[in-house]
Amino acid sequence: MVDKAIEHFTRNGFGGSTRELARQIGVTQPLLYRYFDSKEALIERVYNEVFKWRPEWERQIADRSIPLAERLYVFYLDYASVILREEWIRLFIFAGLTHEGINNKYLSKLRSKVFLPVLAEVREAFGIAPPRHAADTEAEIEMIWGLHAGIFYLGVRKWIYGLKVPGDMAAVIRQKVDVFLHGAPAAMRKLRDGGRTAP
Repeated sequence: MVDKAIEHFTRNGFGGSTRELARQIGVTQPLLYRYFDSKEALIERVYNEVFKWRPEWERQIADRSIPLAERLYVFYLDYASVILREEWIRLFIFAGLTHEGINNKYLSKLRSKVFLPVLAEVREAFGIAPPRHAADTEAEIEMIWGLHAGIFYLGVRKWIYGLKVPGDMAAVIRQKVDVFLHGAPAAMRKLRDGGRTAP
């Protein structure tokens, strides 16, 4: 039932009644309610099935026995293998349009478990002082959004727009990580320098 619900929501989004949902996934509405108290409960189950979080990601990011570039390659290659699937991309887009609580929950985890730790590792690897105030932190988060969104957008191009994406996804992701690591440290130093050009 959950698999059929995932397929239904992937194709149609989260709109419609539970009666229509039950009909399209091939069960009766009473049977649907036997397992799920509400449509929201079913959507929560779908969220938990599709948007799984791997605890090893956090360990990969923090393992300083490995050079930072390699850590980010490994993390983002593994992360991309999870998120660049049709159901992940389409459900995330639909959720952003109709059930923003799902996205907020996921994006909050992304900020605390990926964005902030990666930025801390960049500062450590390149000898950059911590942010002086909240505005610096938010500016740095925008930098990593550029990397993260660039990878996510590969899925949007494929599963939303129906466009071709590069065949060697690993090479593309490595390139995006390299661009981030060549640009972000200089931009961080510029922030610390009050906006003047970094040396």
